[in-house]
Amino acid sequence: MTDTPRDIRMFVAAYEERSFTAAAKREHATQSGVSQHIRKLEDRFGVRLFTRGAGAVTPTPAGDAYYRSCIQLLRAYQSAGTVLRDFGRGLEGEITIGLMPTMTRCALAPALARFTDQHPNVVVRIVEAYSAVLTQRVLSGELAFAVVPAFAGATGLKSRLFARTPEVLVAAWGAPREHLAPVRLADLDPLRIILPGAQNTRRRTIESYCASNGVQIDRVLELDAMLGTLDLVATTGWVTILAGVMMARDRVPGRFTINPLADPPLSLDLILIESARRVIDPAASAFLEVLEQETRRINSAWD
Repeated sequence: MTDTPRDIRMFVAAYEERSFTAAAKREHATQSGVSQHIRKLEDRFGVRLFTRGAGAVTPTPAGDAYYRSCIQLLRAYQSAGTVLRDFGRGLEGEITIGLMPTMTRCALAPALARFTDQHPNVVVRIVEAYSAVLTQRVLSGELAFAVVPAFAGATGLKSRLFARTPEVLVAAWGAPREHLAPVRLADLDPLRIILPGAQNTRRRTIESYCASNGVQIDRVLELDAMLGTLDLVATTGWVTILAGVMMARDRVPGRFTINPLADPPLSLDLILIESARRVIDPAASAFLEVLEQETRRINSAWD
């Protein structure tokens, strides 16, 4: 008996979700159906793929090895179908992409303008969110890919470096620092600083940097609204730390005083994440290429 793509997807879902119930929801099946399918696989090959626990399952070494083969099969199956479809049509369809606010403010507009001119028959949907939400939606298959801050990774994801950009201190125009001059935060008066929420990857990085380098903090305001953060910084004495690529357009004097962090510098790695079991389709791949080009162009202002 040969496993069908549906059979393989059910096993992969159980492996990645570590739960037959969650796998069933993801694959629009029943919990008992997923459980029976896994049991039949184990009976057929005479090897246990999961150990069962209270409400969760844990892959065995055999399950780990089978998973690695299964995601390769799923990608090959999808790739074969894509080859045939490409003979019959040009780029069209719908793609859904996940971007963090840093990307939607800096590179999205020029990338989207270029892409829609080149491929007017492709519908592009953008989901703006922070990394935890985007990661789950990539895993579930809702997003073709996402760009998020670097993190430890997750089972079921494929990732690579998308861009590296300096972190910069952002204050209202007229702050007592030379615009664009590198700054050592430990030399400044105690900061009233706006930071993203505790679940945000960058929040932990910034707090660790400040604690390790003797940065004095007067007050912290937690705000997960990028436009609100920028408006508050522009009109008050509060400051924030943001990605250089996001603030490249604001190097022109007028609204913000921007200072790259120095002694030591701090950079942000943005990574591309995609499903390990899927191949990015041609339309999404074409959009990704344009997005990377625009990001490199904007980020080059800091070179």
